[in-house]
Formats: sequence, C-alpha cells, structure tokens
Amino acid sequence: MILPNSRLAKLTEAEAGTTMRTMEGVVLKLPSFSQLISPNHLTNRTTLNFRFGFPKSSSSSSSSSSTASLSVPAAAPVSLGHSTRPDFEILHQKIHNGSKLVYLDNAATSQKPSAVIDAVNNYYRSYNSNVHRGIHFLSARATDEYEMARKKVAAFINASESSEIVFTRNATEAINLVAYSWGISNLKPKDEIVLTIAEHHSAIVPWQLLSERTGAVLKFVSLTEDEVPDVKMLQELLSKKTKLVVVHHVSNMLASVLPIKDIAQWAHDVGARILVDACQSVPHMVVDVQNLGVDFLVASSHKMCGPTGVGFLYGKSELLASMPPFLGGGEMISEVFLDHSTYADPPSRFEAGTPAIGEAIGLGAAIDYLSEIGMQKIHDYEVELGNYLYENLHTVPGVRIYGPAPSQTVDRAALCSFNVEGLHPTDIATFLDQQHGVAIRSGHHCAQPLHRFLGINASARASLYFLQYKTRC
Repeated sequence: MILPNSRLAKLTEAEAGTTMRTMEGVVLKLPSFSQLISPNHLTNRTTLNFRFGFPKSSSSSSSSSSTASLSVPAAAPVSLGHSTRPDFEILHQKIHNGSKLVYLDNAATSQKPSAVIDAVNNYYRSYNSNVHRGIHFLSARATDEYEMARKKVAAFINASESSEIVFTRNATEAINLVAYSWGISNLKPKDEIVLTIAEHHSAIVPWQLLSERTGAVLKFVSLTEDEVPDVKMLQELLSKKTKLVVVHHVSNMLASVLPIKDIAQWAHDVGARILVDACQSVPHMVVDVQNLGVDFLVASSHKMCGPTGVGFLYGKSELLASMPPFLGGGEMISEVFLDHSTYADPPSRFEAGTPAIGEAIGLGAAIDYLSEIGMQKIHDYEVELGNYLYENLHTVPGVRIYGPAPSQTVDRAALCSFNVEGLHPTDIATFLDQQHGVAIRSGHHCAQPLHRFLGINASARASLYFLQYKTRC
C-alpha cells in the first residue's frame, strides 16, 4: 500500500477502471479538487493519480487471493508488509463512504499490533498494581514487568545498563528533563547551544526557554542546496563556547538522515555534549547509543508500535548521576525530612510519582514485536518502500517533494513531505480522507522554522512503516 504510480497519470478513465478491477487495491484520481479550489488553478494540469493496495483479510484463503490479484509468482516470498498486516486489526476496517482505511501517517503515530494491546490489557486484567511500593503478589509482578520493560529498552538501543533509561511521558518531556536538570546546572551566559533549523518544536522551544533563563545563546544550522541540514556548517559553528549540540537523527519533514556518530565526535572534541532526537529513527532502524557515542537520546513509544503516554530518555550513567531532580514527589526520594530531602539514584530520581506502568509494559511488548522481526530487516524493507514512494511521486506533474533525493550515497526515511501546485495541503489531506479513506498528514509537522526557510506555510506528508506494501496492476 503506497503512493503513487506515475504510469497511472497517463491512463484513461476506462483504463483506470480496469486497473481497479484487476488489483487488490484502489486507484485514486484527483481531478475533483476543482470542487475545493478555483478551477483556474487546474488549467492544463495532468490529472493526478495515486494508488494504494489493501489486503482482503487476514485469513489464509484471502492471502492466496491477494497474491493472485497482485500477480506475484507463487514462489515469490511474501513481503514484510503482507506478513505483518494481520497483526494490526485497526487497519481492517472501512470508513466514511465504505473506503478501506489506508494509514499513511506513521511519522505522527504508529498503529499498535495485537501483541501490544494484549500486553496492556493483561496488565490491567491480571496484575494491576503500583510499582516499587508493595510486597504483595500484584505489586511484585507489576514491578518485575515494569523493570523488565526498562531492560528491553536498554537492550534495544544497546545502553550499557538499564539504569541509563528514564521513563518519561514522551520525548518532549525527556528533552525538557535534560534542559531543566542538566541545562540549568551547566549553562551560563554566552554559552552556546547548536541546533538545526529542521528540529521539531520539542527540540527548539525548551532551549529557547532555557536561554532566556541562563543567558545561553542558540546557534542554528541551515540547509544545503539538497535540503539537508548543513553538517559542514554545524562543524564550523562548534567552538569552546559550545556546551550542547541538539540534533535529530531523522527529519520528520525532510526524511534526511544525519551522521550522528560524526557529529557526536565533533561535539566531544570541543568539550560539548550531544542530545539526539531519535523519534523517527528508533522505530525504523538499528540504533546503538554506544556506537553512536551520544550523551543523551530521546524517543517515544507511540511511534514504535507502543502505547501513547510513555517515552524514554537515555543518558550516560555519569551524566544522570550528576543531574539534580526534574520533578519532586514520591518515588524519586531517598529520605524526606521537614527541612530537606535526599534523592534516589537514577533512574528513580527522574521518575517522580506513579509512572505509566501499563504503557511502559506495552512499550516492552512493542520492542519484543519489533525485535522478533528484526530492525535491520525493517530498515532494509523501508528503504525500498521509501525509494518507491519518492521516485513515483516525483514523476507526478506539479508535485514538489522536500528533502534530498535518494541515491546510493543518500538515504531517505520512508516518508515524503510535498506540495501540489495550486492545491492547499489540507485540501489534499481532506479529499484523500473523506473520499478514499487515506490518512496522510497536512500542516507544519511541528517544524514551522523549517517551513518558513523553505518559503511555505504547510505541506502534505505521507509516511510509511513496515506494514505498508507495494501493489502491482
């Protein structure tokens, strides 16, 4: 299931209808945007056609039918998208006017496989209890499962020990934790923080607030002509004044991938620390924090097949040990007196109050699910999907895709942010949703500075995951 097939732009309406009958999918024709905007905007324009594929059902009989309709040879292996799709019940539904749901908004949040939903349900049905505070059976089991989830996260990103993983509400809170705990303790007037203009708002606003409080200066890296953050400029900005580098691993709008290991080394060479926003990389590729050499890394559960309401911060143990608490309350203390308190060791020091227990356990189940597939397998499959998406969308007249073109030396994530000449991205998203059941994102994707740099206010975005697949006529 993927956007689009450029050849369909040349099909007549009758040919397109034949195509719809000979494949397990839908061909989407977009001439009726004239209902949404002035017809003058579409003068002499080629009709846009987008194609998406769907499975008939998760049954074995449907699988054989789907294979036949896709004209895949009997000996051909089943794609990762086909093999995992039965695990996502939410995708097997019809919406609006009976259209089958096509979910292409994975960069915003991923869908959850049955194994994750079952794990969360099992917690609430079988051993719901608070953690770390009771000796009874339910509390002991909940504590074991919660801490096991922490160990799974640590292993997943190759942290040296599970105590380097702090559970937070999301990646945004994790970044704020570093800003207010490490930042306030370590930054002073005229110190510099280096960022790129392509950062998510969650990786910009906390440092703006911190700079107002500490007098630190924010330095921003712009884009190259290929619309990739300029790493040469980043390297040149680093100096002894630099105390922190804040960068994304994969851009949620440009789909570009930064050389984090190199950037971490450059930061350390001038005595600076590095924080990596890995929300768009941890769900899609192998991420090894020890190999990358990063000091802090953040990610969110809900983008990697896990529940909402939980994310995590990775921090080197010596850094976390030196940082004061972010929030005060139960769980994060060692002893409390009327005139002072002492604090627990990390990670408990940064997990005040009752945590999102069921959500953390669900994240652990998501990691089990992804690990069983294999992150390298997921990455390789998504590179193929992402290139197919870019190459076909790129051939549609009037479409402008943002970010670098894929090549043998340039990797793109499996997403495309784009605009269509004469159409507002919200109109595109609304039309696809209401007329064809296709979910894409429109707006600024929490990247307003980047959109302004590109001279636009908004864009449409189709973002894929391993549960998507290509269809053939």
